[in-house]
Amino acid sequence: MKNRKQYFGTDGIRGRVNTPPMTPMLAMQLGMAAGQYFKRRGNHRHSVVIGKDTRLSGYMIETALVSGFTAVGMDVFQFGPIPTPAVAQLTRSLRADLGVMITASHNPYHDNGIKLFGPDGFKLSDQAEMQIEGLMQKHADIKLAKPDLLGRAKRIDDAQARYVEIAKATFPRDMTLSGLRIAIDCANGAAYKVGPAALWELGAEVVDIHTDPDGFNINRECGATDPASLAEKVLETRADIGIAFDGDADRLIVIDERGQIVDGDQLLALIASEWFAAGRLRGKSVVATVMSNLMLERYLQSKGLGLERTDVGDRYVVEKMREMDANIGGEQSGHIVLSDFATTGDGLIAALQLLAILKRKDRPVSESCRVFEPAPQRLENLAVANGRTILASAPVLKAIAEAELHLGKNGRILVRASGTEPVIRVMAEGPEKASGEAINIVAMAIKENSHC
Repeated sequence: MKNRKQYFGTDGIRGRVNTPPMTPMLAMQLGMAAGQYFKRRGNHRHSVVIGKDTRLSGYMIETALVSGFTAVGMDVFQFGPIPTPAVAQLTRSLRADLGVMITASHNPYHDNGIKLFGPDGFKLSDQAEMQIEGLMQKHADIKLAKPDLLGRAKRIDDAQARYVEIAKATFPRDMTLSGLRIAIDCANGAAYKVGPAALWELGAEVVDIHTDPDGFNINRECGATDPASLAEKVLETRADIGIAFDGDADRLIVIDERGQIVDGDQLLALIASEWFAAGRLRGKSVVATVMSNLMLERYLQSKGLGLERTDVGDRYVVEKMREMDANIGGEQSGHIVLSDFATTGDGLIAALQLLAILKRKDRPVSESCRVFEPAPQRLENLAVANGRTILASAPVLKAIAEAELHLGKNGRILVRASGTEPVIRVMAEGPEKASGEAINIVAMAIKENSHC
């Protein structure tokens, strides 16, 4: 069913601004269609909350969405710049019918996207997205509101403060961050105010960088996808830890006191083992994606814990967590989902839970967060416009099978079309030489068949 959707990918709708599908016309159609879909929930006064990151195009898309929602009679509460997980949290807190986040996450400024959350704070199912797309394509089925029933739009000025309090409430009451010097990189994105504020209010000495968005510099040489400048700042200021968010702050990457990166797999391993020891881990399992390192799985097995893998995308992690009643899941890229506190990946809440563990352990980050030695992984991104078609071609399937045989039992290869960018991602895990050769086998076949 996922492959039949026209607009929605693995994480909402995303694309280059003012190029289909990411145009104001489509945003307004989406507002009308999603508004009508959620108005089926009852006869109450219906409302939607809208947040955004710091891209210049967010204003344009927000205005179009507001027009669409109010046209079908939904009230709109506008938050301004705020993290994606804050939208999920406040959708529930304000008893809204729908939450909307305008963001392209870790992508550069010229891209943007739209993520939708249901009234329970969870991302919409594939079935719901399909039905909304059906309404978008059948304009005659959209019922515009009568003039006296149009929706109203209102800005919520304290949305950031509300989210900071929600995040702080997840931190142990008997603990503060006093004594910790924390460097934080907000990627010139949605957390540029709430991230430093929450850490400072909990007692930390905060060194913040990339907290000066200008509409164009989101994720530019900064944040969770490029933490080199944060590593430099940690060393320069002798910080105890560095914390990096991406543009919409739903993922977390950590820098230890030596300037080394700690990825999502290590964070999952640490939090899961600590929660298991404390009797807090449900189901004796962790949910991660096919991209997570093989040694994460083996480390968890050594603790008597299981690892359940899903397709790439935190929405699929969350779906599996709900199915299994697990309370820890995430991705190597830094999406950490702690369902005791949040319905989606939340960089700030994950950071606070990590900091609580580090305070109790009272050991350097380099010791506490190096839980296992990862198997070498190599990743190559190949720019293509028709990734799914290419991956279904016989020559590419044959090359993938050959690469699998080449790696044997000592590794694995994963080839997939990105759901958020026009690329095919080829990841090989295992001995470095064999991994490189496996990637070359597949990459050559993809390039030779890119006309498919």
